[in-house]
Formats: sequence, C-alpha cells, structure tokens
Amino acid sequence: MSEKKIHEDQKYIDGLASNNSFIIQAIYDKFVPKVVNYIKQNSGDAERAQDIIQETLVTIYNQASQKKMKLTCPFDAYFFLLCKRKWLNELKKSNLKEVTINEDALSKDEDVQKLSFETSVFEKRQLLFNEMFQKLGNACKDLLKATFKIKSMEKVSEHLGVSYAYARKKKSLCIGKLTMLIQESPKFNNINY
Repeated sequence: MSEKKIHEDQKYIDGLASNNSFIIQAIYDKFVPKVVNYIKQNSGDAERAQDIIQETLVTIYNQASQKKMKLTCPFDAYFFLLCKRKWLNELKKSNLKEVTINEDALSKDEDVQKLSFETSVFEKRQLLFNEMFQKLGNACKDLLKATFKIKSMEKVSEHLGVSYAYARKKKSLCIGKLTMLIQESPKFNNINY
C-alpha cells in the first residue's frame, strides 16, 4: 500500500488513534446516521446499530494504534462497509433471513474492499489472540501483560519481583505456549492471511 496515495480522510484514522474527541464527534455527525439507517432497514434497531458502530470504531482504533493504518480510500466507504459486514454477520448468526441489500450503499472501490478485508482479518486475529491469552495461567498472563506495558525486561523482572534470567526464560515459554494455543485452535485456519 505504500505506493498508494494516502487519502485526505486519514485524519479520521489519526483522530481515532489519538482519541481526539473533535474527530470522534465528527465521525458520529457525518458517518453514523447512514449506518443507523442501514441497520434499521435490515432487521435492526438504533440500539443494535450503536453497538455495531462502537465495535467497528474499537476495531479501527486498535488497527490504527497497532498497525499504523494508512487510509487510501474515503473513510465513509470504509467505515460503512465494515459496519455493514459486521451487521450481516450478526444477522447470519441469529438466523434472521430478511435482509435488504441496497446496492447503492455497497462500495465497489478496490481500496475500500482491501482495507475492509485487512481490518476483518486483523479483528479475527485479535479475537483469537485474546481468547487464547485467557487460557494461559495467571503467571504467564501477568508476565506478558507486564511486557506489553514495560519494554525493558529488567524493569519487568523488578516489577514482578523475579530475576532477569527467570523473566526472560518464562516470557519465552509463555509466548511459546500462547503460539501453540493459537495455532492449534480450529479458528486459526479459518483466518485468511
């Protein structure tokens, strides 16, 4: 994507990543009504629409923060497609069959489709990571959480009250266990890389 021009709507991605309340309000003012209307027209209500919107914004925030996401298409099309897909997945899970698909609301833009796909894969990876992380023992979870927050292993070992050598060895074992849990999960092969 580096050869693609960054879209002027990158400001929305950057604003979400930095928790800019002005940008977040602008997203709600400009883009949310379209999503709410779509969900209401497709077996939903305003409350479920707000849930879908929140989940989508959290996913975009996580991707922007962790992957330094670069937007190469209009934010409106990208955001709407993510919300739409999330809602259609909800409907599939609940076996509601009455779905009206407004073809005008679907984006045919290749960048929108690609970014939406990447975000979907990112979200699936995050969910699988979080699910498998919860299966680790408390000692591993505490150690890995500390290493996520504190970059220096010396400081992590001090924080946990263990030796530096033990912290490094234990971190390696915990990451190995987490990797094994993720790779052995049936969901792992269903994530499109």
